[in-house]
Amino acid sequence: MENSSRRKFVKTASAAVAALPIVGAAEAKPKAMKNVFVHQVYFWLKNPNSTADRDKLVEGLKTLTKIKHIQSWHIGVPAGTSRDVIDGSFSISWLNTLKDRTAQDAYQIDPIHLAFVENYKHLWEKVVVYDSIDAI
Repeated sequence: MENSSRRKFVKTASAAVAALPIVGAAEAKPKAMKNVFVHQVYFWLKNPNSTADRDKLVEGLKTLTKIKHIQSWHIGVPAGTSRDVIDGSFSISWLNTLKDRTAQDAYQIDPIHLAFVENYKHLWEKVVVYDSIDAI
C-alpha cells in the first residue's frame, strides 16, 4: 500500500510540474520602469587606484540606502566593456529610483545625504549627475 501511495504521489506531482509553463530567458519580457525619478551619479576618485578609497566611498553610499524616499538602488564600478560610446573612466556609480521629483528634492536635503556629502567629498575629484523622468 505504501509503495502504491508513493507511486501515485510521484505520478500526480510529475503531471502537475509538467503542466506548469516553462519560461526561459528568451521568453521573459523586460519590464519598463514607469513613473519613477531616476538619479544616476558617477564619481571619479582623487586616488583612482586606491582600493581603500573605493571601499570607503562604497561604505558611504550604503548609508544613503537608509533614506526613506529611495525605492531601489545600485552601487557599481565600470563593467570593463569597450565600445566607442562607453565612458568607463569613472570609479564608482550610484543609481537610485525615487517616486517623483518631490521625493528627489527631499532626498537631496535628507540629513543622511547631507552627512554623506560632508563625510566623503574628500574622496572624489569629480561628480557627474544624470536625473531623468519618463519620456513616454
